[in-house]
Amino acid sequence: QVQLVESGGGLVQAGGSLRLACAASGRTFSDSFMGWFRQAPGKEREFVAAVRWSSFSSWYADSVKGRFTISRDNAKNTAYLQMNSLKPEDTAVYYCASGSGLYIEYLGSYQFWGQGTQVTVSS
Repeated sequence: QVQLVESGGGLVQAGGSLRLACAASGRTFSDSFMGWFRQAPGKEREFVAAVRWSSFSSWYADSVKGRFTISRDNAKNTAYLQMNSLKPEDTAVYYCASGSGLYIEYLGSYQFWGQGTQVTVSS
């Protein structure tokens, strides 16, 4: 299995920024993509953002558009999530995942998951 290593979570004040990173130890594929999901207490895991390894194409949930930016470094097999203008509503455990297929926003398209990193935004 592909192993994913996350970093960058923490505690920030509202309006602040964090940058999450997710490194994949296994081989990447031309048709694969890296995504970010989050899960807040009492809520289901939801899609946040994703990017394909082979292009600059990216997708965002409506709740984070204009504030979050996903990027990738193919040489390092690493995806990043730059989170700006953070809100208390962004507080959640953030998971990175590696997937493939057609439906990049669908949880079921992802085969490998990281352990998650806590992001807490205080008001």
